[in-house]
Amino acid sequence: MTQTQNSQTTHASHPAFRASEQFAGHLQQLLVDLTELALQGKQAHWNVVGSNFRDLHLQLDEVVEAARGFTDDVAERMRAVYALPDARSGTVSASTTLPPFPSGEVDTATTVDLTVAALYGVAKTARKIHDDVDEEDPTTADLLHTILERLEQLAWMVDAENRVAGSSSPGQVSP
Repeated sequence: MTQTQNSQTTHASHPAFRASEQFAGHLQQLLVDLTELALQGKQAHWNVVGSNFRDLHLQLDEVVEAARGFTDDVAERMRAVYALPDARSGTVSASTTLPPFPSGEVDTATTVDLTVAALYGVAKTARKIHDDVDEEDPTTADLLHTILERLEQLAWMVDAENRVAGSSSPGQVSP
């Protein structure tokens, strides 16, 4: 309903669902971590060197594309449920849960390990918030499922670059 009086417009809507403060905070954390993942992926993409450079260079673009797409999905979902996304650089650097990516050239093996850690770091954030999000809004939990499926697939694919058949296995994930 919109009414106009003396050049002022008032508007009232009646959404079926509106995010709680906790819900909005959970999505904000995921947004920040996804944004940081995209930034780290590009930093790695530009500075990776060593054996299998080209394949990893291209694979990092897949990571960045996924992170950027999910960042937009999360931010738009936030707006759809009346929460305000904030992915400004200062906000991201101050509140990401991901460790920083190093500056300068980084060899391929180290880049693989750092990228896999970042992918699993964002997946950890999504898993941590999942149950609270699902309890409040199963529709948004479906978005988390999609994000988790793709990020964990990418982590497996990137991690395979450093694995040795029959001789290595993924490390234990910390709680």
